[in-house]
Amino acid sequence: MESCCPCCGHRTRRVHTHYMRRLTDLPWQGRIVEIQLHARRFRCADPQCPRRIFTERLPETVQPKARRTVRLGESQLAIGFAVGGEPGSRLSDRLAMPASGDTLLRMIRAAGFEPPQAPRVVGIDDWAWRKGQRYGTIICDLERNRVLDLLPDRSADTVASWLEHHPGIEVIARDRAGVYAEGARRGAPDATQVADRWHLLQNLGEALRLAVGRHRKAVGAAGKAMMEEMSDDDDAEPASSVESCTQLDGLRRSRRHQRSELYAEILQLRASGMAPRQIAPRMGMSVRTVERWLAAGGEPEHRRPPTRSVLDSFQDYLELRWQEGQRNGSQLWTEIKRRGFEGSKATVYRWTAARKERSSTAPPNSRWRPPSRRNCAWLLSEDPTSLDEPTGRFLHHLYEAAPELAVAGELARRFAALIRGDDDAGLEQWLKDATDSELASLAAGIGRDIEAVRAAITQPWSTSPVEGQINRLKTIKRQMYGRSGYPLLRNRLLAAA
Repeated sequence: MESCCPCCGHRTRRVHTHYMRRLTDLPWQGRIVEIQLHARRFRCADPQCPRRIFTERLPETVQPKARRTVRLGESQLAIGFAVGGEPGSRLSDRLAMPASGDTLLRMIRAAGFEPPQAPRVVGIDDWAWRKGQRYGTIICDLERNRVLDLLPDRSADTVASWLEHHPGIEVIARDRAGVYAEGARRGAPDATQVADRWHLLQNLGEALRLAVGRHRKAVGAAGKAMMEEMSDDDDAEPASSVESCTQLDGLRRSRRHQRSELYAEILQLRASGMAPRQIAPRMGMSVRTVERWLAAGGEPEHRRPPTRSVLDSFQDYLELRWQEGQRNGSQLWTEIKRRGFEGSKATVYRWTAARKERSSTAPPNSRWRPPSRRNCAWLLSEDPTSLDEPTGRFLHHLYEAAPELAVAGELARRFAALIRGDDDAGLEQWLKDATDSELASLAAGIGRDIEAVRAAITQPWSTSPVEGQINRLKTIKRQMYGRSGYPLLRNRLLAAA
């Protein structure tokens, strides 16, 4: 028997000594298996070799100095990649392949990956180490829908360096962040940059909300005018209902007045040259809140969203039976239970009690409420023919009080149609029309990134697959119980791709 020296490659038969190696192997019938291997040490026959004594190698069975076989290590590594350190340790114990959590993490960190095939179309987006404070970058192959790499920060230098080391990229899909635009220009100057369509529509929504915020007085005036019209058409409400509404409206006005005073004081401090970080402690507010109020051009509206009930799907049937004269809650519960209702009788009893208290002659228009600023911005971008009659009347009053919003709404609909289509012929004209409108800041930003916006309209690529990979990244990160350092997190994500 002879062996080959790992240092010089010289073959020798000169045995020096024997010793016993104990190797853990895959389990058998749920039992831990240990292999006792009689290994030999050899003397190197080459007098020029720096290694005089070496141990015979068994590369297909065990690595040098290892205490587990290759196949057992591969199985434990697969468990570590799938569920992490401590969960992997618990699972390994149940499978009769015991390993500590730290051992699995060391195996994950030491794992190597084959370089990916040369990508042609990549998507770049950011992900949060800690939301609002620290971010990284994820790069995906959009053609193969797999993660290419995970970068530890969000900077143009890092992105440019990665792109320079991966030549041949033809298309780069990204969001509207200037960091990635600059990194792509420097790292792959010949590649086509494609702005993400969803982010473009999000930018449009933000621009509309800011425009509505600048005309908040017009929004309030339109709401008052609409409510006056509705009150002229409605019958008088019961005195108790009017009294409760008056008290609630008074409380809302008081809170709104307090927020207006806070905003006025913030404006005074800002005019005196103070930064938001200096204003926040004086006002007892967070820095982000002060920045958001200043950017919106006014104090926020606080309105609770409508609550949902398990009876929502059965409201039409219950109302029909009520009009037919059925007032027994137990009978109504029996009938809707046959239709799939899974709630209790008490829920139906509460509905019947509230229905008895509500005036059956109350007109449906009395339930109309003026939209919030956010909803108002959304209405501006909607097709007028798809809106109901009260909303159309409200917008008519709003456009009379603020004609600029009518122009902004028409421009928003044109821009949304451009982004959702595949023809960029009208983009230049839209930029000219929007330059002197409420959407001027949006038009200026699009003008600086015009080629990427054109590509967003004419090409099919987007960062949507990247968002899916970010969801997978978040799942892996949260499984690791705070031990997700960059090398460990990167290896687990690349193994899961």
